[in-house]
Amino acid sequence: MTATEPVGAAPAAESVIAAKAPQTAPGVTPPRTPLTARAAAELVGTAALVAIVVGSGIQATELTDDVALQLLANSTATVFGLGVLIALLGPVSGAHFNPAVTLAEWWTARRGGAGVNARELAVYVPSQIAGAVAGAILADAMFGEPLVKWSTHDRSAGNLLLGEVVATAGLILLIFGLAKTDRLRFAPVAVASYIGAAYWFTSSTSFANPAVTIGRAFTDTFAGIAPASVAGFIGMQLIGAVVGLALVAVIFLRGKTGEGKPAA
Repeated sequence: MTATEPVGAAPAAESVIAAKAPQTAPGVTPPRTPLTARAAAELVGTAALVAIVVGSGIQATELTDDVALQLLANSTATVFGLGVLIALLGPVSGAHFNPAVTLAEWWTARRGGAGVNARELAVYVPSQIAGAVAGAILADAMFGEPLVKWSTHDRSAGNLLLGEVVATAGLILLIFGLAKTDRLRFAPVAVASYIGAAYWFTSSTSFANPAVTIGRAFTDTFAGIAPASVAGFIGMQLIGAVVGLALVAVIFLRGKTGEGKPAA
């Protein structure tokens, strides 16, 4: 989220804030990085993430017919790839790569917290979606698949939709919980680890990302999702984001001191 500072802060305080800027990660958008650079980071980062998810899925299906091994290969590649991308691009854009995360940050900013404003939201989300589509096409190109072939992998079952609510709620709780406790330095490992685990404990294999969901509709491979299933997944992801923010508000509720001020 965007760093905040008290009114009338001395230049020395500004220097301290600037020095801390490189420590940002998902849920914390660097305030002094040009918006063009942040948009480029979100586009490239989301494209790389989808290329990793789709490409590793194609590679896995070419190497084995065992579905469990295919999922293991896919999830392992995603864990390592996502961790690297967050570590690399977090200091630039906050490494959202996910409209649900960006929307959640915008909502917290509207309620007096720090985060992206409406203009930044309007730039981040299209960049993420464009990157996701580009990443799917790139993965298909690398493996000699049709560049654009709508997925036939139906994912409309109710249990899968419930899985998306759980996966997204957990992701939002993790990211904003880390922000609330000043532990965002752990985000590259924590977020990647959570997504890797959610591949296995959720019925939907944890898309938890509207942009990635749209991108994966463009590939008729292991990681694809049928276009008819996209709206349902995105709807559940947005519900999951709301649930996640509600959990953050309840779990990380701060008490007040005797003077009526928020406790540290």
